[in-house]
Amino acid sequence: MPRPRVRFIYELIGTAVLLLAGLSLVILMFGDGSPIAPLVPNVRVRQAITGFLFGTVGGAIALSRVGRESGAHINPAVTFGFWLMGKIESRIAVGYMAAQLTGAVLGCLPLLAWGSMGRSIAFGATTPGPGYTISAALVGEVLTTFGLIATLCIFIGLRPLRRFTPATMPLLYSFMVPLEAAISGTSTNPARSFGPAVISGEWNGWWIYWLGPMLGTLAGIALFSFLGMKVEEAKLYYFENDQRKIFRATARRAGA
Repeated sequence: MPRPRVRFIYELIGTAVLLLAGLSLVILMFGDGSPIAPLVPNVRVRQAITGFLFGTVGGAIALSRVGRESGAHINPAVTFGFWLMGKIESRIAVGYMAAQLTGAVLGCLPLLAWGSMGRSIAFGATTPGPGYTISAALVGEVLTTFGLIATLCIFIGLRPLRRFTPATMPLLYSFMVPLEAAISGTSTNPARSFGPAVISGEWNGWWIYWLGPMLGTLAGIALFSFLGMKVEEAKLYYFENDQRKIFRATARRAGA
């Protein structure tokens, strides 16, 4: 495992890329003057496409060098989950979260280049939707984050499935975003909400995007533990046991 400082740097980079790419997609799809809106006028379809592409970015980061070096948490809620399972030390978890929040802000700064198109939707900031209460938005964040953590736990915890973990992200978010976006914005990630809040100044209901994901994570890990399932490493991909098996198989073939 790389030194903590190296892992923190990769978490910062991964989170920055997630927000820069993911929120650029959000602005492109929903900002005033969007060139996509006339082509895909149905809002829910655009939300599903956006969720799929946002999840694809996250999955690609898990498959990248970031996933190999730091585990590609790129989300304080995911780090919190691994900490609850005892797979990451407290000081490392704090370092990961600090790196993720820093990366979120750095990744959002270039979004200012979108100008009025970005400002029209507060650069992708998440806030409780019009007509919905704070409680509804909070419950929505709890449920969607529970879905995220439960999915990760199942795929990481079951060895035959865990190599497919990154592929679950596009499908999961293409399902969750159309259902939840109008209520809370479908954050499931405190860093994802923190970055655009900093550059836009939109802090309405900001605490929801910390409390909701953390409660959802707590519920997901509690269920996972109750079912007796275990996670070997604080990673979404590049598991050491799997890599050793691949190395041994390659060596055997080379020696045949």
